[in-house]
Amino acid sequence: MATLANDGGSGGSNIGGAAQPGLKDRTFFLIMAIAIVATTVAGFVLQLAMGRSSFGAPWWVHVHGVTFMGWLVIYLAQNLLVASNNLALHRRLGVFAACYVGWMVLVGVSVNTLAAIHHRIPFFFHPNVFLVMDWLTVLVFAGLTWAGVRMRARSDWHRRLMLCAAVLIMLPGVGRLLPMPLLGEWQLWTMWLVMLVYLSVAFVYDLRTRGSIHPAYVWGFGAITIAIAVMRPLAFTPPMLALTARLMG
Repeated sequence: MATLANDGGSGGSNIGGAAQPGLKDRTFFLIMAIAIVATTVAGFVLQLAMGRSSFGAPWWVHVHGVTFMGWLVIYLAQNLLVASNNLALHRRLGVFAACYVGWMVLVGVSVNTLAAIHHRIPFFFHPNVFLVMDWLTVLVFAGLTWAGVRMRARSDWHRRLMLCAAVLIMLPGVGRLLPMPLLGEWQLWTMWLVMLVYLSVAFVYDLRTRGSIHPAYVWGFGAITIAIAVMRPLAFTPPMLALTARLMG
């Protein structure tokens, strides 16, 4: 889900020679989608190659993996459809994608809860931090995605909110590329810095093509930053500590 027919203030038009700015935007967001997918896949491939991942995991772990990788396929496909100017199919797939996000929330919250119950939380995370991180990540991702869908008639907002959501959901892949056991209490902010690197590319692109950073990034990256900032404080509240203890027996 990258853009729709009009360029909603992005400076493009689909008539005659004025189509070039829109084409430039479409190419940029396609490249970003490819980079996000490649980074996420690289994280999982690295862990598999190092023998730290196993296909012998419980079935619900595989459901989680297939579900979230499925979103990356959808996101890349949507950008490819826009880049090829197949906007009709882009819109139809967008309806399915908006519903699919609801399934992602259900799977994400359920599987992370099961990870606590079955003691499958990585040793280098406080269990309560892991749960809050995963729950907030999937909820903020869903919020940004649905906001992007809501703004689909304004493609300048739509494509940027969708990009912020995609950058956030690549966290599991990013975490597998970082030396997480060595980061201690800086785990969350280190992942935030990686997200900032990706979105900084988008900020620079806006500055060069628009002259200013689009306000969609203020809302999108602002929501991500607030979520990161509250994860550890929320994780160590008495209710969350009690919930974690109850889940883990």
